[in-house]
Amino acid sequence: MALVHGTSGGEIEETRSATGTGGTTDTARAALAAARAARADELDRWLTGLLARERVPHRDAPARGVALLAVGSHARRELTPGGDLDLVLVHDGHPEIADIADRVWYPIWDAGLRLDHSVRTVTEARAVARADMKAALGLLSARPIAGDRALVGELRAAVLADWRADAGRRLAELAGMCRERWRSQGELAFLLEPDVKEAHGGLRDVHVMQAVAASWVASAPGERVRAAHGLLLDVRHALHEVTGRATDRLVLQEHEPVAHALGLLDADVLLRAVAEAARTITYAGDDLWRRVERFCASRRGTGTPRSLPPTAETEARPGPAMSAGAGTGRAPGRGVARGVERKPVGDGAVEHDGEVVLARGADLDDPALVLRVAAAAAQAGLPLAPATVDRLAERAALPSAPWPDAARDALVALLGAGGAAIGVWEALDQAGLIVRLIPDWERVRNRPQRNPFHRFTVDRHLVEAAAEAAALTREVARPDLLLVGALLHDIGKGWPGDHSAGGAVVARDLGARMGFADGDVRVLETLVRHHLLLPDTATRRDIDDPATVQAVTRALEAVPGRERETLELLSALAVADAKATGPSAWGSWKARQVAELSRRTAAALSGGTPPPAPVLGPETLALARHDGGAVRIAGSRVTIAAPDRPGLLWRAAGVLALHRLVVRSARTVSSPSASSRDTAVLDFTAVPEYGTPPDPAALEADLRRMLADRLDVAERLERRARSMRVRPGITVPPPRVGIVHDASSTATVVEVRAHDRPGLLWRIGQALGECGLFVRAAQVDTLGAEAVDVFYVVDSQGRPLTDPDALASVRRHVLAALR
Repeated sequence: MALVHGTSGGEIEETRSATGTGGTTDTARAALAAARAARADELDRWLTGLLARERVPHRDAPARGVALLAVGSHARRELTPGGDLDLVLVHDGHPEIADIADRVWYPIWDAGLRLDHSVRTVTEARAVARADMKAALGLLSARPIAGDRALVGELRAAVLADWRADAGRRLAELAGMCRERWRSQGELAFLLEPDVKEAHGGLRDVHVMQAVAASWVASAPGERVRAAHGLLLDVRHALHEVTGRATDRLVLQEHEPVAHALGLLDADVLLRAVAEAARTITYAGDDLWRRVERFCASRRGTGTPRSLPPTAETEARPGPAMSAGAGTGRAPGRGVARGVERKPVGDGAVEHDGEVVLARGADLDDPALVLRVAAAAAQAGLPLAPATVDRLAERAALPSAPWPDAARDALVALLGAGGAAIGVWEALDQAGLIVRLIPDWERVRNRPQRNPFHRFTVDRHLVEAAAEAAALTREVARPDLLLVGALLHDIGKGWPGDHSAGGAVVARDLGARMGFADGDVRVLETLVRHHLLLPDTATRRDIDDPATVQAVTRALEAVPGRERETLELLSALAVADAKATGPSAWGSWKARQVAELSRRTAAALSGGTPPPAPVLGPETLALARHDGGAVRIAGSRVTIAAPDRPGLLWRAAGVLALHRLVVRSARTVSSPSASSRDTAVLDFTAVPEYGTPPDPAALEADLRRMLADRLDVAERLERRARSMRVRPGITVPPPRVGIVHDASSTATVVEVRAHDRPGLLWRIGQALGECGLFVRAAQVDTLGAEAVDVFYVVDSQGRPLTDPDALASVRRHVLAALR
């Protein structure tokens, strides 16, 4: 079957909305909501009658000094067929309160209703709420049914006042209770048999959000959260009706009946709808709890709550506002934050009060902005402010096919942040940005995996696999292809048929859309098509049989000339995929088998021609006639020609770092000139770390001063480093420095793989210079946030290093410079 992208929803059934089949679903859900409302009204009338019928001798109206309150689901008018009736009888010391209580409670029990009840004075209820979190949460949402309204008002005012006065302690306690519940119940969006009430992202979390809003630390849940809550409430209602029991766990055998009760097409559509709702609630809750944490921390520190982060509107102008999207925003009564430091974390992005927001000068017409800001947040280990995400979704340009290099690099940098990328990716996904960037993502979004080995939906598994792959970027020569391959390896699960074959077609089209070169697109296609090749072969075939290794090598023939590179990518992808699947999908035996099969296949592929030393084009080499030194700056390209000498590379890179330029690529060669000395040609591609590019005249002047030995680059860089406060950011794999033997007969080849940072090339070059080495040629590339640098070095006599001790010393010296 041919796969055709870009088809409309009417052409492919799989693209139907996860919320169901239009009018049928709306009708079914409206009926459930109407049934709950009718039941609430009926119960209120009945309970009012129970209290009104009671006549106590010598009292005109027992309702005076007595009130009946609903708490819990009936207070919210959300009582489902299996839900408990929670009631509180409040009184002012009424002498006949015990008799009144019996005459209210017993008819309820006789009717077969499950009842949770209590009898309190205002003082008693207030004391219980102060000591018991469950009681406090119930009274915060209490609704009067009958009786003395003044008594009800007195109680609610007292409980609210206590809740707000002690918000720092109570909210910290509430956060701890939620974390414990989440650990016990798991994450609703990714469970095949979830508890729709208690799991993370379930109904209980929305009730907690409402309690937090009552403290004035955050706003009440917004429209999207309320809609998600309504869907889960309908699921719970349907579950109670289908089973006839008070159960909140959606077990497998109830999926189809509940789906049909809601007018949904099938069980998978039900699970996708539940996952969508749960992730909406979880995302909003994450933002809310960050606000709570800042509030609690400020109370512990100064006793005065800090202002909350700015919303999209307050980034542009002062004044109170409420965040859009997830529904959490500025707490009522709080002004705009004053004196909170805004620290740059990337081009167009700044850190503000623990979140990443847009810089004031950010160019919303830049198609790479969305991914670059997301990458900056992930690399810094910070969340994206929800209002900033909403602003990006509403106003920012997105890359068109083929993506510009900056957008593709930003995607790779985002994925390369590992676990920190997951929350940022979720923020983009909640705003609808992911499916606009990667249209095929819609097919796997919230798609359940009915497999006990899988912990996540398909889309979350792909993001988790990319996060696992980020820890393996030092193992491969092309970390960008590993990360994107991990993100796309199961993309075919949104199509009928073999997901590996279908996914290869999708990956080929997406690779081209992202702007990868044709050869890289073929590698991505091969990675997706054969992502199960190594683990399946290693565990199901005899690896001692020569035919087993031959089967693997035949699969690699799809990428002639890049077989070994693809093999190492497949090996790393196998590890990332298994670890993202679940703990039972990867173990020591499987790891040994895959590693051994990879080793034997690599041996079978040995004997190829090593890559040639990098060579520059004729235009660049033409500068070599300037024996005294030449500098040419054209946009992001900086070319230097000067007599070769130790330290030339790192000093030039240092000057670029002084001007806050990040080296994305560098090519250097030494070319014979008319004089007795060789001329080195350095060709850099450098972009601003953030903000606008430096003045080309100032940059050229400093480069010429460096060439004339009138600029102490090391001292200037060290002085700048001492004056900067560097945020630690995410934890990254340690750098790796290797000597590539047999790659060149005229030079020693040093390969460095490390996480990119300002001045990295300067540090590496300085270390090589301190070892007395000349850089004869270099090929420097930054792929996302990962640097893959290769240096062809010789000693002072122009010869490669051969002594093992000298080689080990060079490796140690470069590693020390990177730490």
